[in-house]
Amino acid sequence: MNIKSKLTVMSFLEFAVWGAYLTSMGNYLGSIGLGPKIGLFYAIQGVVSIVLPALMGIVADRWIPVQRLLGINHLLAAIFMFATGAYGAMAGDHVDFTTIFSLYTCSVAFFMPTIALSNSTAYTILKNNNLDTITSFPPIRTLGTVGFICAMLFVNFIGFQNGELGFHFGNDAGFKSFQTSYHQFYVSAILGVVLFLYSFALPNCPINKSEEKLTLYDALGLKAFALFKQKKMAIFFIFSMLLGVSLQITNGYANPFITTFQKIPEYSNSWGANNANALISLSQISETLCILLIPFFLKRFGIKVVMLMSMFAWVLRFGFFGFGDPGSGVWMFILSMIVYGIAFDFFNVSGSLYVDNETSEDIKSSAQGVFMMMTNGFGATIGMLIAQYIVNHFVFSQTDLIAQVEGWRTSWLIFAGYALVVTVLFAILFKYKHKPESVANIKH
Repeated sequence: MNIKSKLTVMSFLEFAVWGAYLTSMGNYLGSIGLGPKIGLFYAIQGVVSIVLPALMGIVADRWIPVQRLLGINHLLAAIFMFATGAYGAMAGDHVDFTTIFSLYTCSVAFFMPTIALSNSTAYTILKNNNLDTITSFPPIRTLGTVGFICAMLFVNFIGFQNGELGFHFGNDAGFKSFQTSYHQFYVSAILGVVLFLYSFALPNCPINKSEEKLTLYDALGLKAFALFKQKKMAIFFIFSMLLGVSLQITNGYANPFITTFQKIPEYSNSWGANNANALISLSQISETLCILLIPFFLKRFGIKVVMLMSMFAWVLRFGFFGFGDPGSGVWMFILSMIVYGIAFDFFNVSGSLYVDNETSEDIKSSAQGVFMMMTNGFGATIGMLIAQYIVNHFVFSQTDLIAQVEGWRTSWLIFAGYALVVTVLFAILFKYKHKPESVANIKH
């Protein structure tokens, strides 16, 4: 297996671990009476991302090879994720919030840093083999999205009917899909153990063994935070945080929103209302295709235009949810799924590449941790806490079903308005002049 193939398998497994529960966990939480707490489960991913990815990046830069640290983190995350599922199985419909939330938090505390660690692993191995990251990485990352899709579809279509495990692709009465049960956590845990074992097959990424005497400041990897002294990078990181506010909202609430339509007679038998995870998987299919466009757009237009496209795509992502439904308006849901590829990829992947190309070799892993901290850390945490307040106010506080649906629409339009404001501000404040002749990197 060549280098690119090995990294492709790594990427596939990395995001399959996440895809097994990320978009369907809200359904399970709602089914056990924890609907008003959904935002906390997604916000905690952001809380742990504020510090841990940066710290793990420091460890990878200085003490433990990044591919080995990636595997260790996945093993620990898998252990706690399995425990989360086991507790759900034991507690049934009487799940204690504190217990399941604590187990889940321990799992994501080890998982969230692996996103930045997997990026650093890929970049390092590609460069060690004289391969260009901008052209080589996006196809590798594409298979990560394929892994996410496969895991989503697996938990959507597999489940129990009359006590028997099997796959069901229709609207079978009595079928209990993994997407509404604790079994999704087991799937994630198993995939995490597989990636731990696979990490031993990856090429070694040497740590920085400079003989130069390090200050405490350098040893802790705090040099990466000096990037904030550069106005260009400071503005980039601030807007990364502001855009990060949007990242987890649809992951947390799209599935419960679409599933709500099952209770409305007009939509109760519609395929979309009964297969929310499969419908949402169109987002990841779009993501798969959009990743391949990144090298072209980055080299032709530069980071500012790519980021603006991402921001405006978030406006459309939320807006289409606000006006659509699984019946005659299902086309709006589909368009929302299509634009998600641009919204997510053009921000996350291009931003990661930009940070990699703007930092020196000795702080690359640390800088990826800072990027992760600002986006999936501060941004996602703030976003989910605010989103939980908005959804609880407009949706879960309502007892009338029609009022709940209208509350969902109001919530989505509020999120769209926020994304539009961020887009306009970024266009005005982020100064960037792209030089088309700089095709080898995205520095300027």
